[in-house]
Amino acid sequence: MKKNKKMKAKTHRGAAKRFKLTSTGKVLRWRSGKRHLLGTKKPRRMRRLLNKIEVSPADKKNITLALPYGIE
Repeated sequence: MKKNKKMKAKTHRGAAKRFKLTSTGKVLRWRSGKRHLLGTKKPRRMRRLLNKIEVSPADKKNITLALPYGIE
């Protein structure tokens, strides 16, 4: 007979594809607005959208709960 063990926490696969964890513990995300209607956006704006940005502290707690072991 098996003993009841605590279940392992599962990584949320959608969050794993959308966020990046740095070695110092920051959570990075990509900027939105690069999927369609790209011809009307200026090159300077497109360059700004390329860069990653740190997630707001209000959202960081939920993301770290969705990624209990970091990103594989």
